[in-house]
Amino acid sequence: METNSDIIIRRLAKADLDQILEIEKEAFLTPWPREFFEQEAENKAAYYIVMERLGEIIAYGGTWLSVFEGHITNIAVKKEYRRRGLGKALVSNILSYLKSVSIPFAVLEVRSNNKAAQELYRSLGFKYYKKVPGYYEDSGEDAFLYMCELSRIK
Repeated sequence: METNSDIIIRRLAKADLDQILEIEKEAFLTPWPREFFEQEAENKAAYYIVMERLGEIIAYGGTWLSVFEGHITNIAVKKEYRRRGLGKALVSNILSYLKSVSIPFAVLEVRSNNKAAQELYRSLGFKYYKKVPGYYEDSGEDAFLYMCELSRIK
């Protein structure tokens, strides 16, 4: 069992991409391509982080930055590390970063059937605000949009 001292959270580097792509394929019905992550690793309007344990990437997440919001794009945890609070730690790190750069809101979309993720986001202060029917092209599934007012979180 890992301890908190075994895990490092740091910015995404291009050297992480092979491991990130494996987690991406495992976590998402339609994984993003390598080129996307290559661009995000250098995008000044993005904040992508990885969780590393003993040289292994076990989770990652990211957000796009604008003046008024951080749009959380992906949060993914390697299958064997799920349900251990790592996703919550990733999102918390991203929210802290957004607050530190004076961005007032965080937003995200989540599949309507992903109850675990919805519960996680609500536990961190996100509020449901809109349903987008048929948002996900790969399945026709609805998306639920959530928003978090960062001034309201600790």
